[in-house]
Amino acid sequence: MKISIERGALLRAVSQAQSVVERRNTIPILANVLIEAEGNTVSFRATDLDIEVVDKTTAMVDRAGATTVSAVTLHEIVRKLPDGALVQLTDDSATGRLVVQAGRSKFELATLPQEDFPVMASSEYTANFGVKAPVLRRLFDKAKFAISTEETRYYLNGIYMHVATGEEGPVLRCVATDGHRLARIDAPLPEDAANMPGVIVPRKTVNELRKLLDDDDAQIAVSVSETKVRFATPEMTLTSKVIDGTFPDYTRVIPQGNTRRLEVDAAEFARAVDRVATVSQERSRAVKLSLDEDRLILSVNAPDTGAAEEELAVAYSDEVLEIGFNAKYLLEIASQVDRENAVFLFNSSGDPALMREGSDMSAVYVVMPMRV
Repeated sequence: MKISIERGALLRAVSQAQSVVERRNTIPILANVLIEAEGNTVSFRATDLDIEVVDKTTAMVDRAGATTVSAVTLHEIVRKLPDGALVQLTDDSATGRLVVQAGRSKFELATLPQEDFPVMASSEYTANFGVKAPVLRRLFDKAKFAISTEETRYYLNGIYMHVATGEEGPVLRCVATDGHRLARIDAPLPEDAANMPGVIVPRKTVNELRKLLDDDDAQIAVSVSETKVRFATPEMTLTSKVIDGTFPDYTRVIPQGNTRRLEVDAAEFARAVDRVATVSQERSRAVKLSLDEDRLILSVNAPDTGAAEEELAVAYSDEVLEIGFNAKYLLEIASQVDRENAVFLFNSSGDPALMREGSDMSAVYVVMPMRV
């Protein structure tokens, strides 16, 4: 194999590959990226046996062929090469080395046989449909902060993507929760997605998927089966196993009877929470919200380090209420608001609060209170 490729295109392809491979693994080939050159296309394939990513890019292929090389090492080399450099990759099967040349730089990297590289078994997908990149980006970006990191509740370690019934009919819905907060985001149901099985997309896949969604004009081809999910653009394909578990009935924790309505400027609220939480060094940082007629007082009382208080002008016309929340959870939820105002709906100081963006019902957040 002998190819010449522009440094920027090569860096893009290998950076995706090196983020998928596991740094610590007992199977050496899994640390490698499989490079396959044919025609005028080079594909870079990496896997950790749960996720597989394939990135295709154009290159000058002098000699077709394939080899595997350490993804992390190749990425580091390419990253340090000068911008605009033309990189030549030559596989020397006699020495078992891949020669990387750019200008006056030359590297020789150990390779492993391509035959040893595991390729993820293809799946028969139940549903195949297309979604615009910004739609998919919104669904996953707004939900992922609530993914649980608790390994024992593995079925919460991802985003539950499924078909549901929203305010105005069927929707494609993403839900994540860790038991303390919940995010539920809806988008109009794409054509051909109605028979899609509900799947839990793992956290690592959600993070890798983000790299496919930067181009606002891109159309993402989504394929879903009971065991796998695949997201593809013409240049890149991300295939992943889904979490084998049952997502809990999240509808039971979304409060229906919360009538005390607070409307507040989302950015101002987030900044105020951040400021008052500064005095507390505890990880759980409880912030107390004291609500009165058109007035919100945020306060933190940390006996060891001090106290803080800030008043905000808000829209609130209900009974006086005092309720506490984890500052980190409030900040994360407030930072999801794209519109100017956040609307909080409360019941009592012991019940979960509901938050949404103005009158928009397509994004709903729930956060559990804390004792303060």
